[in-house]
Amino acid sequence: MKFTRSKALKGELTVPGDKSISHRAVMFGALAEGLTEVEGFLPGADCLSTIDCFRRMGIAIEEKESTRILIQGKGLHGLKKPSQVLDTGNSGTTTRLISGILSGQSFETTLTGDTSIQKRPMGRIIEPLSLMGASIESLNGNGCAPLRILGHPLHGIHYTTKVASAQVKSAILLAGLYGDSPTSVTEPALSRNHTELMLNSFGAKVQTEGTTAAIEPRPHLIGQKILVPGDISSAAYFLAAGCITPGSEILIRNVGINPTRDGILRVCQMMKADVRILPIDSQTDEPMADLLVKASDLQGCILEGELIPALIDEIPVIAVMACFAKGTTVIRDAAELKVKESNRIDVMVKNLSAMGAHITATEDGMIIEGGYPLHGAVIDSHLDHRIAMSFAVAGLNADRETKILGAECVNISYPAFYEDLKYLQQS
Repeated sequence: MKFTRSKALKGELTVPGDKSISHRAVMFGALAEGLTEVEGFLPGADCLSTIDCFRRMGIAIEEKESTRILIQGKGLHGLKKPSQVLDTGNSGTTTRLISGILSGQSFETTLTGDTSIQKRPMGRIIEPLSLMGASIESLNGNGCAPLRILGHPLHGIHYTTKVASAQVKSAILLAGLYGDSPTSVTEPALSRNHTELMLNSFGAKVQTEGTTAAIEPRPHLIGQKILVPGDISSAAYFLAAGCITPGSEILIRNVGINPTRDGILRVCQMMKADVRILPIDSQTDEPMADLLVKASDLQGCILEGELIPALIDEIPVIAVMACFAKGTTVIRDAAELKVKESNRIDVMVKNLSAMGAHITATEDGMIIEGGYPLHGAVIDSHLDHRIAMSFAVAGLNADRETKILGAECVNISYPAFYEDLKYLQQS
């Protein structure tokens, strides 16, 4: 894809359904008894990988429309041994969460994914799941997929994680469904809590106190109707584009603003962005709002500590925003960026530097001196959807042409991203 400097972005749009919630709706619907109906499902490649895995284990999943699916659950012990390897594609969420579920089954499974997944660290789930009694082997001996998982009777544990990760926490809690006693997880900071909220809505007993979540074993899960809000991680690109593109005004409808995910909104406030939060009645456990963003004079800020888990996926586009802010923006405590779909610290620093930004990598983040104009460059997305979308936003505010290699990777989370961006340019 190629981008040049844009005129003002104007209009309103609805971003795709939340990726994290879409994954969980499929998984928990499969483990519940009876019908689960999901509205607002994200039909991106990652979530379709989750559907494929559960279909291979005997779960009937019907796609009524692109964003509405029906799942005929078979209960906690209704999954069947798949006849072939389960392929999670590019999805870390699928890989880690399904590992927790497979640990409690009565059959053996091999789990793999694409070349990116086969480099991402799985030791962080192998250790706690093994402590619960699971048999998990990294077939290449490097702590990464492919994984061979032989289900066993599991024991409840208390586990303290080294990083604040919803994927790690969720894998342990899902294994805890099959335990012989309660299971609890304590994190260094609170990660997104979609698992806890949705499991409770299905009938599980999950309690949270501070950064500790605890689950009672062997609940009776019942199929539900799930409304998936718009993904705030997808909305972040339009918040950024609206802030930095002169004359812009964008209304983003029906966005999930769960307080464990709203870090981008707190950053907008810290950077003095003109963003209004217009709450709406979601009638679900997940709060929702319309977001109105206008072109803004941004200020640099410091991002660190417990704020980071609430915006880890949005840091690439926040780095783009920082290039257009007055003063210096410092991002700390974000070493987790190194083990995402790409090493996002290195990739952002290399590509933004190629566009003329004054940006320096640190061990756990980056330092950005704002106010230096960007110019077009050839951008290697490393097939990372969040990198591609971030540089599309940058390219709309740079001199000369920006070319993004591997731009099709946005299909992982936002298949219509470029069309929605073009629509705002023409409105």
